[in-house]
Amino acid sequence: MPEPADWPDPVVLLNEGGQADIVLLCEHASNHLPLEYRGLGLPSEQLLRHIAWDIGAAAVTRALSRLLDAPAFLGSYSRLLIDLNRPLNAHDSIPASSEGLAVPGNTDLDAVEKSRRIAAIFKPFHERVTAHLDERAAVARPTRLVSIHSFTPVFFGVSRAWDAGVLFDQAEAFGADVIARLRSPSLLIDANVPYKTDRLGDYAIPIHGDDRGTPAIMIEIRNVLIDGPDRVREWADRLATALSA
Repeated sequence: MPEPADWPDPVVLLNEGGQADIVLLCEHASNHLPLEYRGLGLPSEQLLRHIAWDIGAAAVTRALSRLLDAPAFLGSYSRLLIDLNRPLNAHDSIPASSEGLAVPGNTDLDAVEKSRRIAAIFKPFHERVTAHLDERAAVARPTRLVSIHSFTPVFFGVSRAWDAGVLFDQAEAFGADVIARLRSPSLLIDANVPYKTDRLGDYAIPIHGDDRGTPAIMIEIRNVLIDGPDRVREWADRLATALSA
């Protein structure tokens, strides 16, 4: 059997009994790959890049969980094994390439290996989130869902000017309120940047949020702004203030 450290629980659940109306998700919290995958054929330095995880997002989520007294669900595996924020039929659910880099260990996967990753990683994560949200709904507990991500300053050679984006579909009022609270003369923050969210390319917001009638947003932070403890603390404080109202 695999060692527990090599195949950890697919969900890290923090502060399950937190009293906030916010529930936090961080699907791309980890760049962990079990040893048997041999880095999916990639050099180790590539696994430190955005292609493997969202740099700084886990640290921000952990800090926010403490500041808000909010439950938080963090993924334990690299998005390269299977992306927790992609529908299973999306082309990049298990990416054969990422940001132009081929991922040899994901090439020509058979159905058995795909099913193994779904059963071991994807389904348990989302089942835990669903169960928690069901419990809150059963007692009519107010809930707002916030998924924490980070983005690269440059993507396929195109610069992204924003410091952060707030992404949403049906939760326009929630998203607009958070944007208004985050904006300042020194920060460029806008709606649905650096890309738009929809159910063809995203999972958490439509499935755990919109389909349940739960206000749900994704917050994307420029990753170089949360690449160290002081910057993480700064952004966590900023987000906690924006989400507390």
